[in-house]
Amino acid sequence: MRWARPASEFHRVTNSMLYDTSNIFAKIIRGEIPAVKVLEDERCIAFMDIMPWSDGHTLVIPKVQAMGLFDAPPDALAALIKQTQIVARAVNAAFQPDGLRLVQNNSPGAGQTVFHLHFHIVPCYNDVPLRLGNAVMANLAVLQEHAQRIRNALT
Repeated sequence: MRWARPASEFHRVTNSMLYDTSNIFAKIIRGEIPAVKVLEDERCIAFMDIMPWSDGHTLVIPKVQAMGLFDAPPDALAALIKQTQIVARAVNAAFQPDGLRLVQNNSPGAGQTVFHLHFHIVPCYNDVPLRLGNAVMANLAVLQEHAQRIRNALT
């Protein structure tokens, strides 16, 4: 069974690549490219996914050089999950979906495409399929409106 690999093998697979400081999330952290931010503190940033799977799809990333779960410092993981919970509550309040999906992929075999640790907060709506394989670039004005709804729910 594929899912029954020992943890040491996952660690080896994850560490077979070096952290790429030019990845898109590293550039967002450094302010080199824009993002429609929802929340930021000294440890994490939450922002709207540019190719959302559903309305309200938000990403939360730590401000550490970690490709995934296996190479992140425990204190960074603690801060990340805390912020993910705060933002998920706000997304839930702002969009009132029928459900909420949290996604965190590790390595290409799991579907990871940006090699910086991150959580997807994905609102799910009955009878509305997720745009997983056919997500398109979102309209910036719509993303800004969605971010404002989430920021309003944070207060």
